[in-house]
Amino acid sequence: MMNFAVFASGRGGNLQAIHKAVKSGKIKARLALVFSDKKDAYALEYATKEGIATLHLNPKEFETRETFDREIVKHLRRAKIDFVVLAGYMRLVSGYFVEQYPDKILNIHPSLLPSFKGMHAIKDAFEYGAKVTGPTVHFVVEQMDEGALILQEPVAVESKDTYETLKLKIHEAEHRIYPKAIDLFVRGKLKIEGRKVIVL
Repeated sequence: MMNFAVFASGRGGNLQAIHKAVKSGKIKARLALVFSDKKDAYALEYATKEGIATLHLNPKEFETRETFDREIVKHLRRAKIDFVVLAGYMRLVSGYFVEQYPDKILNIHPSLLPSFKGMHAIKDAFEYGAKVTGPTVHFVVEQMDEGALILQEPVAVESKDTYETLKLKIHEAEHRIYPKAIDLFVRGKLKIEGRKVIVL
């Protein structure tokens, strides 16, 4: 069985959805580690309550992003981590990190990539007046939000929506598609061909 780590910086909503899928057998892999760059992230508290190993490192204690990532990778190797799931992890990973886990890092972004990249995707889509947005699961490369797309789910932006209601709808969609994407990855059902991901 494959071991994987979830990286989170906040409340861990996607972490909880993923863990639920692991516990129910929808994802046949072992959630072996939860990592956060934030000491007070609820994701760490949740993992501890659920008996999942946790790790926190403070990026301010490292000179560069790469030295920070090198230390993380040491811990991942000790835990025999096969792949990494970024779930609300608010830091860019270095080229070094990507090289250690090529095509083995997944991320979820709250817009239909390639539209609305960056940190404020939901707000940007809402303020732009987009009629449809929604989350994207993609493979991670060194460039932000540039990796090949695995799954997307459209979410309609209705006239009655506020930023908060739209955010809630997108998060609900994230919780549906991220476990599905991880399951496909674990079962070897994803094949990358250039920019395209073929579901086998």
